[in-house]
Amino acid sequence: MARWGIVAGVVLVGSLALGVCGYHFIEGLPWIDALLNASMILGGMGPVDPLRSEGGKLFASFYALYSGLAIISIAGLLLAPLVHRLLHKFHLEGRAAGADPKKPRRRTPR
Repeated sequence: MARWGIVAGVVLVGSLALGVCGYHFIEGLPWIDALLNASMILGGMGPVDPLRSEGGKLFASFYALYSGLAIISIAGLLLAPLVHRLLHKFHLEGRAAGADPKKPRRRTPR
């Protein structure tokens, strides 16, 4: 389970680094303001500083869309091992409704 937590952390830090660099190099914000804007967008709150250039506005638009998908992916990475373990615990993985959990499954020929 810790392995997926590390993967989720790498995705989170990489996404934050992408946003910070984009705000700094495309919009020309100082590093600390770029970090603040990237963190707020990644957290789902919205930008803090007004954007002046068209490139910065385009970057912020695409970064906001990417951030939504990144947060959903990170949540999936963190929850997948837990859900998988619960499925094993309750014998729900690959069983038909009403099947006896102690009886082995029969394989169907292809």
